[in-house]
Amino acid sequence: MLWHSNPAAGQWRTTPAPAEVLAFHQALADYRPTPLTAVPALAAELAVGRVLVKDESQRLGLPAFKALGAWWAIHRALLDQPGTAELVTATDGNHGRAVARMAARLGLKAHVFIPAVVSARSVEAIRSEGAAVTIVDDSYDAAVVAAADAATGDSLLIQDSAWPGYQLIPQYIVDGYSTLFREIDVEPDLVVVPMGVGSIAQAAVTHYRSGPVAPALLGVEPASAACVTASLQAGELVTVSTGQTVMAGLNCGTPSSLAWPVLRAGLDAAVTVEDLEALRAVEDLAAAGISSGASGAATLAGLRVARDRLPLTADSTVVLISTEAAT
Repeated sequence: MLWHSNPAAGQWRTTPAPAEVLAFHQALADYRPTPLTAVPALAAELAVGRVLVKDESQRLGLPAFKALGAWWAIHRALLDQPGTAELVTATDGNHGRAVARMAARLGLKAHVFIPAVVSARSVEAIRSEGAAVTIVDDSYDAAVVAAADAATGDSLLIQDSAWPGYQLIPQYIVDGYSTLFREIDVEPDLVVVPMGVGSIAQAAVTHYRSGPVAPALLGVEPASAACVTASLQAGELVTVSTGQTVMAGLNCGTPSSLAWPVLRAGLDAAVTVEDLEALRAVEDLAAAGISSGASGAATLAGLRVARDRLPLTADSTVVLISTEAAT
C-alpha cells in the first residue's frame, strides 16, 4: 500500500464548476439523479455512523458516470468547433462508449482507440454504439497519444486527460462531473473517489473546496497504476509503468496535467489498493444490492485499507463514489 496525506488540503479553496452544467444534464430526456444508498453493514464494520454509496451503475442509459463529462464536453466543444464531423477519443472502456453514443445521436462519426488490455466485452460494447475501433497494442497512455495524432482536420479529440496545449476539453469533462456531486444532498465527513488520470477526483476537490461544506477527500487507485499517489509523493507530476489490473478504468500511467495541481493542493489523502481487495469490495457491494465493477468498488477497498489513518468517529458520514456497474 502506498499512502500520501496533505494536512493543509482542507484549507485550500477554488471556484465551482459552471451552474449551467447541471441545467444541461437536467434537460436531457434520460436524466435521473443516481441513488445514494446507505449500507449499514459497512458502517458497522468500519465503526462509523453512515456509509453511503453514490451508485453510478445506471447513468443516462449507460453503465457508468462517464457520460456526465463526455456529453457536456461534446456539447461545449461543438459550440467552439461547429464544423466537426468526427469525435475521436482513447478509453479504458466507459468513456469511449459515452463518446460513441453521443456521436451517433448527433449524426457524427466516432473513432475510439483502446489499449490491448481492455476486455473484448468492453470493446464490443463500444462497437455496438457505431464507433470505429482501433486496438493499440500498448498502454492506455499510448492509446491517448494515438487518438491525439488521429484527431486532425474536421475531427475533434474528446479526452479527459490533459497535457500542455490540450486543457480546454478536459476541463469541460471535469465540469460535467460536477453534477454527480451536486446531487449528493448530505454533508459528509469523508468522500472517497477513484483516481485514474485524476479527473473525477479533480471534480470532487473542485466541488467541495468551493462551497461551505469541506469534508476530507480520499483518492484511491490500483497499486499497479499509482500515477497520482506516486506524483504526490514525489511532489511533481510523474509517469509510472502500468500492467494488468481488474480496475481497468483506473489503469493509467500519467495524471492529467489539469488535475495534478488541484489534487496536489486540495486532496487530503491518496491510497493504493490491490486487485484482491477491489474484488472483495465488488462482492460486498453486490451483497448490499449495489452493482459495481472493480474500478468503482476500489473506493470501498481504499476506505478499508486506510481506515486506521483517517480521523473518523462513530458519528462520521462517509460517501463512497462507485463509478460503474459490474462487468
